[in-house]
Parts: sequence; structure tokens; C-alpha cells
Amino acid sequence: MAPRTPVPASPASPTTASTAPASSTSPTTTASTSPTSPADLVFLSGPVHTVDAARSRAGAVAVRGERIVAVGHDADVRELIGPGTEVVDLRGKLLIPGFQDAHVHPVGGGMELAQCDLSAAETAEAYRELIGSYAAAHPQAPWITGGGWSLEAFPGGMPTRQFLDALVPDRPVFLVNRDHHGGWANSRALERAGVTAGTPDPSDGRIEREADGHPSGMLQEGAMRLVADLVPEPTVAERTAGLLRAQRLLHSYGVTAWQDAMLGRAPGIADAVPAYVAARSEGRLTARVTGALWWDRARGAEQIPELLARREELTGGRLRATSVKIMQDGIAENHTAALLGPYLTACGCASDNSGISFIDPEELRTYVTLLDAEGFQVHFHALGDRAVREALDAVEAARRTNGWRDTRPHLAHLQVVHPDDVPRFRRLGATANIQALWAAHEPQMDELTIPFLGTQRASWQYPFGDLLRSGATLAAGSDWPVSSPDPLAALHVAVNRRVPEASPSVPVFLPEQRLDLGSALAAYTAGSAYANHLDETGSIQPGKLADLVVLDRDPFDGPPEEIAATRVLQTFVGGQRVYAAGDA
Repeated sequence: MAPRTPVPASPASPTTASTAPASSTSPTTTASTSPTSPADLVFLSGPVHTVDAARSRAGAVAVRGERIVAVGHDADVRELIGPGTEVVDLRGKLLIPGFQDAHVHPVGGGMELAQCDLSAAETAEAYRELIGSYAAAHPQAPWITGGGWSLEAFPGGMPTRQFLDALVPDRPVFLVNRDHHGGWANSRALERAGVTAGTPDPSDGRIEREADGHPSGMLQEGAMRLVADLVPEPTVAERTAGLLRAQRLLHSYGVTAWQDAMLGRAPGIADAVPAYVAARSEGRLTARVTGALWWDRARGAEQIPELLARREELTGGRLRATSVKIMQDGIAENHTAALLGPYLTACGCASDNSGISFIDPEELRTYVTLLDAEGFQVHFHALGDRAVREALDAVEAARRTNGWRDTRPHLAHLQVVHPDDVPRFRRLGATANIQALWAAHEPQMDELTIPFLGTQRASWQYPFGDLLRSGATLAAGSDWPVSSPDPLAALHVAVNRRVPEASPSVPVFLPEQRLDLGSALAAYTAGSAYANHLDETGSIQPGKLADLVVLDRDPFDGPPEEIAATRVLQTFVGGQRVYAAGDA
């Protein structure tokens, strides 16, 4: 699912996003001391899907400055139209709150679009052409970098160094895969890094090897650092350009706010912070951004004072660094996701591998308790059932020690969740941060995951329906550039449990875990706003910030199979238009 071509957004000046909840008001109450003064922006002839507690519908909305001042019907709002009011005639098109992506990597994604971008291709032959063409077009580049390739394009998810050597024999090549948990290097890159048959695996990763022990070219998890640390650091200008490129793309998909899931340097990933600081200082950060500061798993509690200082330094305007990202495990496809029992082998037998817990569970409980005491939200990468349990145990320890604090911890990915842990999300106030695009039958699922999980564990994957029925709060995100940043594609899969382009012969993936469209949309708006501590956004109510999106249709009126065909026409942040379809 390749992203559509972005349309440049118009810059808007940054404003501070308060975390105080908006007061409750009736549908037509205004939030101004001069309720009859003209609005700056009015939407008429809805429908308007408010995503309030009742999921009520309205027909008109008025905005003054950056806030919504009235929600009701045309007759209620027309009196607020003055000579300078911009009127948007919805003509049956749906107005919704802005989407919020609760787990995304915009700076890296934006930079990859300008590098050797393989994300639009699916086969080894297509990658051969793209890599060769890129290398030929950039003869002076000292390294060939980029990524976005799919594991299923290669037998066992393992590309080789020889494949790259034939295309680029003279320069080092390092290409991260689509999930960013592995990197593909050619022989020149491995030589430059000194990676040989005698190089030991790092504790948090694995060097894939040929029969004689020589590195094959595939580096998993922490082993990526062996080569990635040699790749020239992108300049601040390159990172800032990547952020602005990503912001335009995300606005074109109706995304008005997000949680950047990695502020800090990680294997193969440059620190995104300078890009945000530059964009904010230049008044070009139009989205509302919550940053998750990267927890260095090679260190311990001694890094907390540094995180506190960075939170203080970075929080201001439309950027707030109030979360800490802890990656507790890897991914199922390369068998680094942490499981409660061993992976199966190709013959269906138990292996000796149950994945990797990157942080000792007892230490994790200590760290999370300390972070919670300092008012940090903890944003977990927890994909396997053991990692999910370890993360929930850490939240429980923090609650027991610190009491109930409004830190709103959330667990992202949740591929395999043991049924005993589903009700713990509600009991502990831990938000379930779902990446719905992954919950479908496709080659990576059917060939590289299900056979190695086994029947029972495979049935515990992406339990969105069970989490919702248990009373858990759902937020939603894309993990772009791992997968498409299009929220409407994700809503389609959340509701259908099939990818939009699936053949009718492809079965629904665990149909009992489907969400209704209203619940899925709430997760991508109000739920993510809750996770982002952006309580003045996420729904269309008087007094709230006017972060709004106009869709080209009302997807509630059509069949579920057509949700992904919906397109964004306009996106507004604080009442300012930041995207309009068709603009140059």
C-alpha cells in the first residue's frame, strides 16, 4: 500500500496545545464571550460525526480563531456568518475530527522518501531495478541507504549480500526493511564494519549467517548497529526536510496530530529532535506533536535525569516531549518478539527460541515506576505475549507504588496477547495502541508468522474486538514508514480484517476481532487524542480546538468493503487549512 503523492500544506503559526479537558457544553453553545460575533470559518450542510460520548451527528460547525464555537444544524450556525466568514458547503460530505496517529516515525519516513525508497514495490525483481537505478542516478553518494523492502519478497525473509553486490559492488549499501527491525548490507558494508564469521552476535540482535558462518548480509535488531553506526549522519537540513515532507503527506491523509515514537538515536536511525526544533522555530510545525523520548536499553535509571532535562528543553509550542518509548521486544517474523513459549520450527516442532526481552522484566518494573513518578507517560513496543505481560506487569508495579496518576501508559502493536491479559488493560488504565493494517491475511502473516506461532497463539493475534469488549481504551497508529500512514486504509482493515486490495477468496482474519466503524474511527481520533494528552482535540464540541477533516463521502453510508476508497478533501489544524486536495 504505497502512500499517495502528498500535496504541500500551507504553513500555520504554532500555538500551544493545552492538556486541560474542555468543559462540557450543549451542542449549540458557543465558547466565546461574544457569542453573536461572526465566525471565521463555518461548515454547513453536513453530516458532522462529532465523536462525542454519544457519537452524535450534527449538520454545521462554526469556528472562531482556533476553536470551535458552535456545533448544531444550519439554522443554529448561519447567524454566525459575517462578511469575512469562510463558508465550507459540505454538501453531504462528512466532517470529522482530525485523525491522530499514536505511533509514527515521520522524520525517518520523510527522509526515506528521498532515499532509495523500496516501499512501493513487493518483489525481489522490482527491488533489483529500483536499487540499480538509484545507485546509477547517485554516482557520488558514498553510501546507498534507504529501505522499505518486504521480508516476504525473499525465501525465509532473508535477502543476501550477493544480491546487492551484483548491483553495487563499489560502495557500501545498507537498506532497512519495512518493519525497521532488520537491515540488509552488501559485502562492502560488512567489510567496512569489520563483520566476519568470527563476529559474535550482540545480546539484543542476530547476525544471519551462511553455512560457513560468514555473514549473509541480513542483520537483525541490535546487530543493525554494526553497520548502521558507520552510515553518515544526515544533516539537520536533511532531517528537517524529511519532517516537512512527512508533515505534508500526513496532512493529506487527514492527520492533524501524532506521537513520534522515537525521539533519540537508535540503530540506523538519526535523532529526529533537531528537525522538530528547527521546524518549530521557523513556524513550520503545523501538526501537534507528542514526542516519545527513546529509552536506551543499554543503560539504566541513570538516564532519567537526562530525559527530564530533554522534556523541559523540548516542550513548547506544538511540540511536547512528555512520553518515553521503551522497546521491550522485536517482531514475530524474525522470531525476536518475546513469547511465553517457544517458536515452532518449519516442521512444527518446538524450537529453543522464545524471542528477546530487551529489558530484564524486574528492571523494567523499576524503570517504569520511576518514570511514572516523574510524570512521564511510558509508550511500550510490546508485540509478543510475553512482552505484553511484562509491560502490563510494569504498569501494575507503577500503579501499586505511585498510585493512580494521569500518565496514560500505552502499549503499541499487541500482535499476540494472551487472553488472561486482555482485561488487565482496563483494570490498569493502559491504552491499547493498535496498528490495524497488520491484522489481515497477507504473505508476511501467512508465510512468516502463523506457521511459527502455532494454531493457538495465532488465534490470539491483534485482539481488537476482545480489547474493546473488555472496556479497554483503544488508540490507533500506523507505525509509518513500516506501513502506510493512511488512517482510512487502517480503518478499512480494522472493520473488515482484510486488506483493501484483497481478493474475494482471501478469508477474513479472525472475524470475531473486527471493530465497527464507529469504534475504529473513535480510536483514531478521540482515543489517540487521549493517548497524546491532547484533551482539547479528538472530538467536535464547542470550546475544543478546530482540528478537522473533510472526507469526500460518508463511509458510514457505504458498504464496509468500500471504506478504503474514502479520500480526504481538506484538513484543518486550529482552524487553519493545512491541506486541500488539488492544491499545488
